[in-house]
Amino acid sequence: MKILFVASEAVPFCKTGGLADVVGTLAQKLGAAGHEVCVFLPKYRDVRAPRLDEGSALSLDVPFGGASVPVGLRLLQRRMVATYFVDHPPFFDREGLYASQGRDHEDNARRFALFSRAALEGAKAVGFKPDIVHAHDWQTGLVCAHLKRTYAADPHFSGAGSVFTVHNMAYQGNFPPAALGEAGFGAEDWTADGLEYYGRVSYLKAGLAYADRITTVSPTYAREIQESRDRGFGFEGLLKRRSSVLSGILNGLDTEVWDPARDAALCRRYGPSDAPAGKAVCKEALQQECGLDVRRDRPLIGVVSRLDYQKGLDLALPALEPLLARAQFVALGTGDPALTESLVALERRHPGAVHFHRSFDETFAHRVYAAGDLFLMPSRFEPCGLGQMIAMRYGAVPVAARTGGLVDTVFEEAAAGRPANGFLCEPNDQASLREALGRAVGAYRGPRWDALVRAAMGGDFSWDRSVESYLRVYRQAARS
Repeated sequence: MKILFVASEAVPFCKTGGLADVVGTLAQKLGAAGHEVCVFLPKYRDVRAPRLDEGSALSLDVPFGGASVPVGLRLLQRRMVATYFVDHPPFFDREGLYASQGRDHEDNARRFALFSRAALEGAKAVGFKPDIVHAHDWQTGLVCAHLKRTYAADPHFSGAGSVFTVHNMAYQGNFPPAALGEAGFGAEDWTADGLEYYGRVSYLKAGLAYADRITTVSPTYAREIQESRDRGFGFEGLLKRRSSVLSGILNGLDTEVWDPARDAALCRRYGPSDAPAGKAVCKEALQQECGLDVRRDRPLIGVVSRLDYQKGLDLALPALEPLLARAQFVALGTGDPALTESLVALERRHPGAVHFHRSFDETFAHRVYAAGDLFLMPSRFEPCGLGQMIAMRYGAVPVAARTGGLVDTVFEEAAAGRPANGFLCEPNDQASLREALGRAVGAYRGPRWDALVRAAMGGDFSWDRSVESYLRVYRQAARS
């Protein structure tokens, strides 16, 4: 198949979260499976792509806001995938992909409207005629609307099916009504079945309403966003009406990047057969690095997370503090100032037991996964979650909320062909979280502990099954 990806971020070029991991890795896996994959990304200021600016750029004029806007395309071939960067400095040559200093860029509506149109015009300009157009999250929701409205009679896209993947319903791209005309749509699209959402234009809704097939990033999250407003964010009715074309496909991990047996960031590499010895060395090294007491008899609880209301860490800290006489805690994250101050205060109150790493550091994150005995993810909601999968691959047993993709990967009770591999609590329930943490800390080095670590490391979090599921959805979309 010829598959056109349109996304606002992808590893290894630009990243703010799990969206980038999924787009970058899935594209490469599809390419390795023999499909022709072409990715369109914005050319942000901080795109990490050596030599990208050395070659010549293809220029094209993109219809936008009733005029034509000049845009450049720069190509980078990486392994089996061609990536085109949409180069328009007034929109993308700035600090931050979506925001700067904690505030969204005020022209995000214009930036991603232009990008969405430029990706489709760019595919035409480079002669890439897709079987499938796969758009990701609100930043590219307009791509699906354009395919149904603007390009419906364009022979370049005849027969092309569209797939829209929602990575997190909380991020919607809702803008004032004026954004409608500038994006290239008219009054006929300002309807409850079109782009209107409570008096605003919703780029997320554009994808949900117009895509031939909709996916999200875990089976449980696909069900949750249809069932309640606090998961569907007002789109639950639309999603329920479109349930026949909605499916949940669990994300995978890039097992080349996340592999404790080959991880250059670790002072001692290890696999399932020598995990106890390897993790003990990594744990002691991290304790020394962070100024913690060197104690093998106390479980080290790790967190690698955005500091955000969604992640539930405001509930976790009061539940965790009473356990710090017999456990240690290392957190890595940036975000909410109030939560940042709470972590700083916790560190001050418990020297030798708590370390808070205040800036994001990918290498340090690898060391936290390797050193951790337990990994905490008390999310209020979690579309998929990669942290719990990475932690398990490194032998850190998760303590997670019973929501979204966490339910699909963490099991406290064994079932047929599926061993227990972690601990679960109810989301947004501090008492339940306190009990789960107590069970986890109490289990450390007990009779079940080695079996829990083996089960965690034995999970299959590769992309193989997920790729097959996406190909099945692509075939359905192409027949729509």
